[in-house]
Amino acid sequence: MDTIRVGIVGLGANTRSKHVPGLRACQAVEIAGVCNRTNESTARAAAEFEIPRGYENWQQLVEDPDLDAVVIGTWPYLHCPITLAALESGKHVLTEARMAMNASEAHAMLQASQQRPELITQIVPSPLGLRAHQVVLEILESGRLGPLREIAVLATNSAYADSQAPMHWRQSAEFSGLNALAMGIVHEPLVRWVPDPVEVFAADATFTSSRPDPLGGESLEVGTPDSTHVLARLPDGARALYHISGVLHGGPSPQVHLYGEEGTLKYLMAPEDQLLLAMAGGDFEEVEVPVEKAGGWRVEEEFVNAIRGHEQIQFNDFSVGVRYMEFTEAVAISAREGRPVSLPLQEDERY
Repeated sequence: MDTIRVGIVGLGANTRSKHVPGLRACQAVEIAGVCNRTNESTARAAAEFEIPRGYENWQQLVEDPDLDAVVIGTWPYLHCPITLAALESGKHVLTEARMAMNASEAHAMLQASQQRPELITQIVPSPLGLRAHQVVLEILESGRLGPLREIAVLATNSAYADSQAPMHWRQSAEFSGLNALAMGIVHEPLVRWVPDPVEVFAADATFTSSRPDPLGGESLEVGTPDSTHVLARLPDGARALYHISGVLHGGPSPQVHLYGEEGTLKYLMAPEDQLLLAMAGGDFEEVEVPVEKAGGWRVEEEFVNAIRGHEQIQFNDFSVGVRYMEFTEAVAISAREGRPVSLPLQEDERY
């Protein structure tokens, strides 16, 4: 088994907690290089994780012929350019979610990956909903709930409730693009189980329009909403309601409710991971997830196995990313223009 040599661009929190240990748990995989935003940060990461080579910029890492794969742990603004360059250099790509800044970038990434089908491309999936994924599918496929009528997608917290707190990078349109709050993180699990929406109508609000610069400069303009509400229509006629907010104290944590004609399934995905089922007229009872059906985090293993030809990418390939980036963009367009937006997006509608 040949050793797979991996370079990491952006060794941040999720890469430290997930990707580094996940890759090192795989046989014959070496983390051979790293590049962070500054030379000082690169040197610290290389020393801390005993990575043999640091690079002055991501272009040097991508072009290194000794590397086989690139893991992109940066903020979304670099996902597209690094992916395109890595594929051009003949390297497999694992990129952090969200896939891109907007749908146009996502389509460019997908097209580039299709032109190099021998290379593996993967997007880090939302960790929500993985444990009970198979059981949710089985309940829906069994027809126990009856035809779906309504869906609720909830994800609120108080991360941005303090109007005096410095701006987080996720609130920057320059770094995050159109990605808003936790919307993509909860929408992605939903469309593992039900068809993608065919129309959205959205409204959003930014309660604090500017925030202190975390680096001590002048105040910065907030570029993403503090709260988003979405009404969506699915192809089978079911309706979905999204309530996504970063300014609520004691609001609902990430969860998806599936309301059918015969019953209701609620998946409370965080901080617990609990699946609840109630049939018409009955009380909610917890659904046990058998050990043999329980899913979990295996992103790095899946990536490495796919490179070796042992399995195909399930969570997530680039086509999945394009779909959720189109949803994200449709929500942004609808909120901005005050009108329903159909999906999939037409090319001339994209930013």
